[in-house]
Amino acid sequence: MSHSTALPALLPSHREQTLGLWLGLIGVVVFALTLPMTRLATGTADAPQLSPWFVTWARAALAGGLSAIYLLATRSPLPAPEHRQPLALSLLGNAIGYPLLLGWALRHVTASHAAVITALLPLATAAAAAWLLHQRARLGFWLFAGLGSLLVAAYSLLRAQQLGHGFGLAWADGLLVGAVIAAALGYVAGAKVTPVLGAERVISWVCVMALPLTVPGALLTWPDQPINTSAWWALLYVGVFSMWAGFFAWFRGLALGGALRVSQLQLLQPFVSILAAVPLLGESLDAMTLGFALAVVATVFMGRRMAAPPIAHPKSNKETS
Repeated sequence: MSHSTALPALLPSHREQTLGLWLGLIGVVVFALTLPMTRLATGTADAPQLSPWFVTWARAALAGGLSAIYLLATRSPLPAPEHRQPLALSLLGNAIGYPLLLGWALRHVTASHAAVITALLPLATAAAAAWLLHQRARLGFWLFAGLGSLLVAAYSLLRAQQLGHGFGLAWADGLLVGAVIAAALGYVAGAKVTPVLGAERVISWVCVMALPLTVPGALLTWPDQPINTSAWWALLYVGVFSMWAGFFAWFRGLALGGALRVSQLQLLQPFVSILAAVPLLGESLDAMTLGFALAVVATVFMGRRMAAPPIAHPKSNKETS
């Protein structure tokens, strides 16, 4: 919020733009660590830790408590009735659908594997915006979106064959695709009310609105077996940072550094996830995984460049030239 003496037309300074890039990078790293941290929290099928249901409810409940404190401290007004439906859709997609499907999938695939599939999220979000918000996109965008999807399918088929599961799509990959779709729809629903409520308040209201579900859900699914301390720390991370604080750094970075520049940092996210899985989970760097991640990120980069519709040049320009 600017003072009355400030000039609203002034562009962010170079220092502010640099700060925006750093905040955006922090947001990307926070979100990238969500994959290995979620796998650390849930464990594997052979060595299960926290239930994916409990992780889903508990992480949103943690974020909801912090959100309530933030909204009270900032004296944020209640959302208007017309804002509640988009917030509810964002709740279903981002607070429940994405973490639940991701948690179940990560019990059966590595975090590096999941990073390749979820790298499609920026394209899926743009496609959901084109569909739900009736935003036109160039043909090239849809071609690159299709190419990215084919690359992910090819990776899943090759990985299944490599692991001796036959030539077919692994059901865990279906969960990851569902997680991507849920997150994309949630992002677009939240985007509808972001210009009015502000990005930080959107994620905070989503988490607060979810509390009547997440608190009882966490209590009902509380683990009754011994859990590793590392799993509890991982749950704390995804609740405090992945579900809440990461959005503050990310949205503030977009505002200061410029959405076009800062959003490109998302292309680093799958690689950060893959690298972080090495020390956190003991996963090994896989040439095929890195190669497919690079190819998918390339399609995301090209697809996002073509997401905007072509600029129509008015005829009057030709007539006056």
